[in-house]
Amino acid sequence: MSAGLPWIDPPLPLPTLPHRPRIAYLITNSEIGGAQTHVAHLLRAMRERADVMLLAGGDGPLFALAGDLGIPAVRLAQMDNALSPLRAVHALRELTAALRGAAPDVIHTHSAKASALGRIAGRILNLPVVYTVHGFAFKPAAPWKRRAVGRLVEWALAPLTAQMICVAGAERAMAQALPIPASRISVIPNGIADAPRAASPAGPLRRIVTVMRLAQPKRPDIVIRAFAKALPEGELVIAGDGPQRDSLTQLAAQLAPGRVRFAGNVDDIAALLATAQAFVLASDHEGLPISILEAMRAGLPIVASDLPGIREQLEDGRSGVLVPGNDPTAFAASIDRLASDAPHRIALGDAARARWQQAYGLEPMIQATWAVYQRVLAGSRPLAVRASAS
Repeated sequence: MSAGLPWIDPPLPLPTLPHRPRIAYLITNSEIGGAQTHVAHLLRAMRERADVMLLAGGDGPLFALAGDLGIPAVRLAQMDNALSPLRAVHALRELTAALRGAAPDVIHTHSAKASALGRIAGRILNLPVVYTVHGFAFKPAAPWKRRAVGRLVEWALAPLTAQMICVAGAERAMAQALPIPASRISVIPNGIADAPRAASPAGPLRRIVTVMRLAQPKRPDIVIRAFAKALPEGELVIAGDGPQRDSLTQLAAQLAPGRVRFAGNVDDIAALLATAQAFVLASDHEGLPISILEAMRAGLPIVASDLPGIREQLEDGRSGVLVPGNDPTAFAASIDRLASDAPHRIALGDAARARWQQAYGLEPMIQATWAVYQRVLAGSRPLAVRASAS
């Protein structure tokens, strides 16, 4: 059991695999984001133990990473986040053909659409599918249409899941309502490696950083409003991009002219966080956001939406400030206190760093995920038998 994470199951004896397995990592979009960062960590680590490949939509930096690592990659032209049933059928055909050619031993899926189509393709090809839930689409805060579709899809496809990995205990609680045995649900928190740079929150609060995609469910508008209200001076840096950028730029120009910098996609997040004195994240719903882990690792005081996964990360507010209800005024009040209380900033930053060291390092995540592969593969038929059956 991991210290401070009571919902993580104790380790079980592991089988020995007879050969070097082939693992196909599947994600809907190759853009920059938390799930993509998670997949990048897995690609780097697992290539030492298995023959890995990447399948993804879009033309984002995951493909560049795969190229740098010498990992085979397939761009799925039909794979995107659209809810169109016809497009999903085309994407399934494309995906099934790619997997049949790659002949992996296991498929590891990430993000909602890729995980839905990946499980169907796995059933067609008789391949086991591991599904990492970065955040269920049927959370109460999700838009009703996406919530309804998400619940229906997860209910229908849960039986096709060889192992479901939840990144937070709150996600497992939701998974337990699905038709999948509890023995096939694991909790493996996101983890990240240490970085050489750390923040210095003791100095005057001159810069706040947030890292997020500029699209739902993130709420950069709340961060901008709170920053403008709480700090008459200083800078807010928003790392990330997305379809809301133009409207957010207009909002920032109205409320805090010249003081909000849209940095776009940033390669070295650790270096950016090291220049800040605080980190803020607002969102309508989350799984276990990696941006929070990056801020914890940097030793920054954190102000964030009071959501189940973030609550787990910040120990119910002991390692950061949780703001209920996404109230911009409450966010502003929390930022104002950080600005006026250096000892409070230091204490929160130290607590966040200690919490990351205790619970969210990269190696425990890699080891736990590898253990899942071992168990899934030990329980599946040899690839040659599966191929002949398909």
